[in-house]
Amino acid sequence: MNLDPQGLFRDHSDSDDEFELEKEKDPSKEMVVYLIDASPKMFDLVGNDEDKSQTYFHAAISSISQSLKTQIIGKSSDEVAICFFNTKEKKNLQDLNGVFVFNVNDREFLDQPTAKLIKEFSCIEGTFMSNIGSQYGIIPGSRENSLYSALWVAQALLRKGSPKYVSKRILVFTNEDNPFGNITGAAKTDMIRTTVQRAYDAQEMGISIEILPLSIPNEPFNVSHFYADLIGLEGDEVAQFLPSAVERLEDMTDQLTKRIFKKRIVRTISFSIAEGINIEVNTYALIRPALPGSVTWLDSVTNLSLKAERSFICADTGALVHEPPKRFHPYKNENVKFSVDELSEIKRISNGHLCLLGFKPLDLLKDYHNLKPSTFIFPTDEGWK
Repeated sequence: MNLDPQGLFRDHSDSDDEFELEKEKDPSKEMVVYLIDASPKMFDLVGNDEDKSQTYFHAAISSISQSLKTQIIGKSSDEVAICFFNTKEKKNLQDLNGVFVFNVNDREFLDQPTAKLIKEFSCIEGTFMSNIGSQYGIIPGSRENSLYSALWVAQALLRKGSPKYVSKRILVFTNEDNPFGNITGAAKTDMIRTTVQRAYDAQEMGISIEILPLSIPNEPFNVSHFYADLIGLEGDEVAQFLPSAVERLEDMTDQLTKRIFKKRIVRTISFSIAEGINIEVNTYALIRPALPGSVTWLDSVTNLSLKAERSFICADTGALVHEPPKRFHPYKNENVKFSVDELSEIKRISNGHLCLLGFKPLDLLKDYHNLKPSTFIFPTDEGWK
């Protein structure tokens, strides 16, 4: 069966040029900070087979490199930053020890990925020890906490942009499930408390923190040691988070791809279960056409991005029209004018609520009853109303 990817998700009640009510909203922009553990444990070999042996550090670098290559093609407007922690050298705006923000010339710490960034990052393993270095940032007898510092640096990088319009995330790559395991007593308790509080502060700013554990079947990553508290997992969520058999180290690239390409919410609607009982639900598209990113026009001299502007010119006088254009529809030799709000109200059949009328057997649902591609419905965190 041949399907038109452009028409598959188009509302049948709308035509391509019908009134042009509102500009299509751009997809939500994303800002991602990759936090990579650079402790000596990350440079251990994964397997015993010499032909297939690789380090945990190599697995993280290669998966991020592949993700950046995909990202720069499909979503070039998103911004990324790459940050190592547990390093000997330091490079960050806060001048914190054990944290190194990797970057290239002519680029801010948090900026759109470039070909030069991807090229140099892909080859960083050869010069990492000599230029950046590796060390354990959390050791007994020291108050240094490299994980706390890394979260602080990442949070500072993600300060720009409103969470309402920008999705902000921190992805942590590590094979150490208990970073405070070598510390005991009050020092350990205090470090865990301050680190978890730093993560909570970031989440209150609209920043989500995700852990991508680097583990193999013989060495499971036990998230309950520490990271469950860091990302707020409770009860059954801890068991569900633990890497399954299909999410092993060799599948790290696929895991990262799934994390980067988040499920986009089609719309949020109110689901009326009974009179006076409503819940907010999000609808997610089960399938979407994968389209390349939009074309960016560049100045031929400066190579900077150009901003497109549109102006309306009066057909009679040739002067620029500064007032917003008005829509009309001819009716009996007369042009009936409509405002944008009136046109929106005309197209709105209902308030967008989903009402539960009852239940029927599944076999009564026929193929020809389908009017649009189906969407997956899941309750939001807004709760009951």
